[in-house]
Amino acid sequence: MNSQSGSKAFRKTQDSQPLILHHETNKNGLHLILRTDSAGFVESPAFQNTIISIQVGRSVQISCRRGGYSHRGLAVRGDIDVIPSGVPGIWEIGGKETSFCLGIPAKILNAVAEDLQLDPSKIEIRNRFQIRDWQIENIGLVLKAEMECGYPSGQLFIDGLALAIAARLVHHHSSVSPNPKEHSGHLPGLKLKQVLSYIEENLDQNISLQDLAAVTGFSASHFKTLFRKSVGLPVHQYLIRRRVEIAKNLLADETLSISQIAFQTGFAHQSHLAYHMRRLLGVSPKSAREIIP
Repeated sequence: MNSQSGSKAFRKTQDSQPLILHHETNKNGLHLILRTDSAGFVESPAFQNTIISIQVGRSVQISCRRGGYSHRGLAVRGDIDVIPSGVPGIWEIGGKETSFCLGIPAKILNAVAEDLQLDPSKIEIRNRFQIRDWQIENIGLVLKAEMECGYPSGQLFIDGLALAIAARLVHHHSSVSPNPKEHSGHLPGLKLKQVLSYIEENLDQNISLQDLAAVTGFSASHFKTLFRKSVGLPVHQYLIRRRVEIAKNLLADETLSISQIAFQTGFAHQSHLAYHMRRLLGVSPKSAREIIP
């Protein structure tokens, strides 16, 4: 594996090193990396692959200089950076930050371009900072779950997801895609960040629709519609999915009972957690605990 395609290409400019939770290189050349960085500076070289970095942890202030541009803002779960190949960058992270990174090799992007009867040499992937793209986010989270579970769905499934995410890049984040514009009927970017950050900080609480609407200043009914169009899920389903994901991570801590984990993630009781975990992940909390590495 070329070192500039993998996790070791990132370099911390202070003593603490990134914690690589998972790192896999798939047969089709797709790199999947789940990593946690502490506060400080992180430098990355010019990667050969196009990198998609999806924020999957708690909200954190991040500034970045990359490709002649600078960006600073609150990174919340689901925020996405697109880093074109050949573009180095440096990040300043305000606290603990967890991201899921996908390295998309040129051969996958070229295959998509050729299917669209486009010249791959004339397609430039755009440099994106903290964008929202719920299709890329959802495909990325499926890839993350596949990696963590040992790829139970097989290589053909991974190949399809890799092509899907490459197609999204070409269609919506390249030189052949129209300029991005604010979509009507969606939550404004800042308000979406505020509400997603509120959810992350209060997942153990009984969050109501009115609580979330109050964060944005919209009525509950209007907020409900705007949230679904912005995130791709109804508010209630988004909350349940986030609680199940947090509970799955907490199962690695064997000092916590399943009932304690249910309480800490905002479920009414253990059976409530078990029901939704089976529905979304296909396994019970007890079974999930046994297969977590």
